[in-house]
Amino acid sequence: MQRILVTGGAGYIGSHTVVELQSAGFEVVIVDNLSNSSVDVVDGITRITGIRPAFEKLDCLDYEGLGKLLTKYSGIAAIIHFAASKAVGESVQRPLLYYRNNLVSLINLLELMPKHGVENFVFSSSCTVYGQPDALPVTERAPRKPAESPYGNTKQICEDIVSDTVRSGAKVKSILLRYFNPIGAHPSAEIGELPLGVPQNLIPFVTQTAAGIRPKLSVFGSDYSTPDGSCIRDYINVVDLAKAHVVAAQRMLTGKSKSAVETFNLGTGRGVSVLEVVNAFEKVTGVKLNYEVVGRRAGDIEQIWADPSYANTELGWQAKENIEDTLASAWKWQQKLTKSGK
Repeated sequence: MQRILVTGGAGYIGSHTVVELQSAGFEVVIVDNLSNSSVDVVDGITRITGIRPAFEKLDCLDYEGLGKLLTKYSGIAAIIHFAASKAVGESVQRPLLYYRNNLVSLINLLELMPKHGVENFVFSSSCTVYGQPDALPVTERAPRKPAESPYGNTKQICEDIVSDTVRSGAKVKSILLRYFNPIGAHPSAEIGELPLGVPQNLIPFVTQTAAGIRPKLSVFGSDYSTPDGSCIRDYINVVDLAKAHVVAAQRMLTGKSKSAVETFNLGTGRGVSVLEVVNAFEKVTGVKLNYEVVGRRAGDIEQIWADPSYANTELGWQAKENIEDTLASAWKWQQKLTKSGK
């Protein structure tokens, strides 16, 4: 049984990926500092799979601690790196936090991997590296534009760090996965998106507003050049996204990579506006949302959606869940949280 280290594995995308890795027969070690997650997530993973992953509370900024961990769990076949600060709006307000967390954690891992014989690295990147693209949908060949936020800039710099490290001759292969907008929850409602404090992402704010936890949802901007004036994104089900990480790890572990660094867009290929999400949520749940259209938010781009055909053909992966079922899963998760008093 091959062992995979998942940094940020108690987080939103990380926890769903751990479930899919275990279901695919991998042994998983989670590293998480719990800065934006809860250790209870490990219990949720265990209830879904019947397997309790190893869990280590550790910050990836702790170089010495990471080194000890890689010694303790020897023979790691691959690392999937999620651990990062990830809110666009917050990154505009707190850029240094984002540069330190996102860059130094990556550098620490890449320095330590060769010392511990770890050769395969899946990096959690983002469609924010494209900025506001010239053409839609976005392919992997689209130029990376100047980032609209410090968060987006950290993802661009991290991709460069990975590529430069591989080019330097380091014994490392990598797959860079550029996500579009992950939403939803595991159908079991055992794990889902659980932001600490005020949500920075749309869907948890929608579900918390529907549950009465937030008085009102703010829709940022009504004057974009889109059909209804609100921003357009490519919303991908988190379980679909998690499965792509398993496929990426397997691709490297079975020697199928076509180059030492590969890049894939992970999305549905369909753009959905914020107001369309609001309407779809109301239709699926029967709950009327209290929302208000307000001014634009710093760092937001107008519209972006993926051309996922390269990932579809090369990885044999595709997003399968529709927006309605995905929103229903997010609401089921929120209802469970509300019932449990979280």
